Amino acid sequence: MKNTNDIKENIISVTTELIEESNGNIKDITARAIAEKAGVGLGLINYHFGSKDNLITICVQRVIGKIIAGFNTEKEYASDKERLIAWATYVFDFLFANPAISRISILGDLQNYTTNCNSVHSQKGFMIALTNDIDDKDKPFLSFILTSAMQTAFLSGTAAKELLGYDFAKQVDRAAFIERLVTVIFEDNRKEV
Repeated sequence: MKNTNDIKENIISVTTELIEESNGNIKDITARAIAEKAGVGLGLINYHFGSKDNLITICVQRVIGKIIAGFNTEKEYASDKERLIAWATYVFDFLFANPAISRISILGDLQNYTTNCNSVHSQKGFMIALTNDIDDKDKPFLSFILTSAMQTAFLSGTAAKELLGYDFAKQVDRAAFIERLVTVIFEDNRKEV
């Protein structure tokens, strides 16, 4: 018999797969489907997670947490701007590579924005990139602007091409957008030396 932790991890793994398969349409994912695919009784979903919605939130937070943990803090960068461009491009590419989970995360945060939501975790991650060139008082503000702009661009879909001239289906356009966005953020906010 599997231990409790193995059972919970299996349920989380299966639920994450179902989220991706459903393109983020969580209304199509039932607790019964999760239990069946995980090979557990339906009651274990509620026992371990309280509800299907709580389980889905846990899955999305875990995936986003892995992305933030993936920031390369060991690599040397010539400037904060270069580091922030690299990290933001990494996150932006993730959004488009994982649209179902990204949409759930962003829309969920917008409906229930707290200091523990994925958006705030992303902002805090971006603030780590700002070590030298931005005043400490400006770091949260600039990270908020960056995260918000990235989320809006992601949610805009094909309208971004018409409105901004970037085709986010292309990695080169995503990278160019992030470089331009970070450049604009940095223009008036560098520390006076």
